[in-house]
This record gives sequence, C-alpha cells and structure tokens, in this order.
Amino acid sequence: MFTGIVEELGEVVALAGADGDSAVLTVRGPLVTADARHGDSIAVNGVCLTVTENSDGAFTADVMAETLHRSSLAALRVGSPVNLERAATLGSRLGGHLVQGHVDGVARLLSREPGEAWEVLRFSLPAELARYVVEKGSITVDGVSLTVTEVTDDTFSVSLIPTTLKLTVLGQKGVGDPVNLEVDVIAKYVEKMLGGHRAG
Repeated sequence: MFTGIVEELGEVVALAGADGDSAVLTVRGPLVTADARHGDSIAVNGVCLTVTENSDGAFTADVMAETLHRSSLAALRVGSPVNLERAATLGSRLGGHLVQGHVDGVARLLSREPGEAWEVLRFSLPAELARYVVEKGSITVDGVSLTVTEVTDDTFSVSLIPTTLKLTVLGQKGVGDPVNLEVDVIAKYVEKMLGGHRAG
C-alpha cells in the first residue's frame, strides 16, 4: 500500500527485455534504497514492484508481461526519470490517499496550461475508468496522488503546484506522453457492493 506522495525522482539505469514477455528494470534511487531489502515493495511511476537486488543506490525488479501490457513501463528507456515511493508503514502519515500500486489503465497527456502559481494538465480518460473519476475526487497519475479539478466523458484535468512539477515526472511530461492511472479503490468497492460491477 502507498499514499501517492512521491519520495524521490529516480532514473532508469538499465532495462532488459521490455519488448518481450518480461523485463528486468534497474532504477537509481538513493533515498528509497537506503533501507530497502530483498522482497520490499517500491512504486515506480505508480506500479508496485518487488525489489530483487539492491546495491550502490539502485534497485532491480522483475516486470512481468501483465504489468508491461497494462502500464507505461514498457515505454521507459535508460535515462528515463521515474517517480519512486516506498510502501507505507502502519506509522506513515497518509498525505495523499490509499494507493495500491495496481495500475488500472494508461492515459495520454493532452495539454498543459501554465498559470501564475500552478499548471493545469489535461489527460485522456479511458472509457472503462470514466465512471470512477469525479470532480474533487482522488486519482493517481504516475504514482502521484492528485485531486481531479475537471472531468468530461473522455478527459480529466488536475492542477499541479510548483513543488509537484519540480519533484515528479509530471513536470517533464510532453503532450502525447503516456501516464499510468489508478482510480480510487474505494469507488470500485462501493460499485461492487451496490451490485453495479461491470466486467472490463
């Protein structure tokens, strides 16, 4: 479990096999690896991965085919910046919202609108996720817990403060770039309990 508060902007230092059925990803992140052990969970752009090796400020994780197909990790390259967050502990502050690290879909950045003290980013909204996204609700974009400021049938927008722009990959995303989405898990549980669950 995570909170969507990015701890560190890491860098991909090696990526093998991303064009196949699995990959091995190595990421430099001195902060998140300082106390990491084999088997620990670290979110990479919102994807929960398991540490298999940890040395010299970098960790390695296996990425299975399901993750490559359902997330944007296959688009990473050596040198790509990535958002990193260690799994929350029972004593952690919940600064964002409950985030599982299970990507629900991939969106694309459609536009950036700079303001005096913030920037509005508008993303595509996959049809199968639209019912879970509401104005003023929570959504996770590349592992960042954000508040939805506007939503249409096929888009949603978020407003980012300078700190978020500086300390996460969202400050570097260009129009057309893919991002990982995780909707609020509470919305999915409520839907199922009310008998409105639809496959897909």
